[in-house]
Amino acid sequence: CGEQVIVMLGAGASVSAGIPDFRSPGTGLYSQLESYGLPFPEAVFDLTFFADNPRPFYRLAKELWPGNHAPTPAHHFISLLAARGILRRCYTQNIDSLESAAGVPPELTVAAHGNFDAAHAWSASRPGGSLRRRQAVGVERLREALWQGEEAVEALNEESGGLVKPDIVFFGEQLPERFGRLVPADFDACDLLLVMGTSLQVQPFASLVDMPARDVPRLLINRELVGSFDIADAGGAGPTGADPLE
Repeated sequence: CGEQVIVMLGAGASVSAGIPDFRSPGTGLYSQLESYGLPFPEAVFDLTFFADNPRPFYRLAKELWPGNHAPTPAHHFISLLAARGILRRCYTQNIDSLESAAGVPPELTVAAHGNFDAAHAWSASRPGGSLRRRQAVGVERLREALWQGEEAVEALNEESGGLVKPDIVFFGEQLPERFGRLVPADFDACDLLLVMGTSLQVQPFASLVDMPARDVPRLLINRELVGSFDIADAGGAGPTGADPLE
């Protein structure tokens, strides 16, 4: 046991780096977005809202851009697992790329909700239509434009033929192809699952906790019980229907 370790990582792992999680009342990112003038907090990651008003997302993207924060002990722990040759994969919900900054090889990381490694222009085929991903745009060009200001971002969008956004998965988008391709074999091979800093509220990521075989140990490192771990604590069936006392 412990030679094919999978880590499921959530926003809680990055809080000590100075990046808020999403849902903690008062301190979470969604609570802090009140100053952005959004109709609802999740709108900052909504394609329809982005099409109408991309400025709140660009403001947030600048704040979250990799390089502004250092990896936490959690990220260095995952890097240690990789260095010892026992990390099968780290599936992360986070867009901060702190796993990479800590030294986790890219082939061992699956950014389930995307990150800032690449960017594309998004446009609609007709006025009022839904945005679709179009041509690739150098992500460093977007970074430079964000730091130069709103006029530079607008110029980049005009030159690119659409609204440029990093490859972060917005609500309603498909998860990266690599996620679906690697999940079956990874979780079949998994002999230890570590779940760290996640509310397990966002699907399909949250369902991964139930994918390893019934007898595979699962360890939750979290501020609170979540998902099927909470069910198990209440005396019900644990992950994959296992008895919590087994």
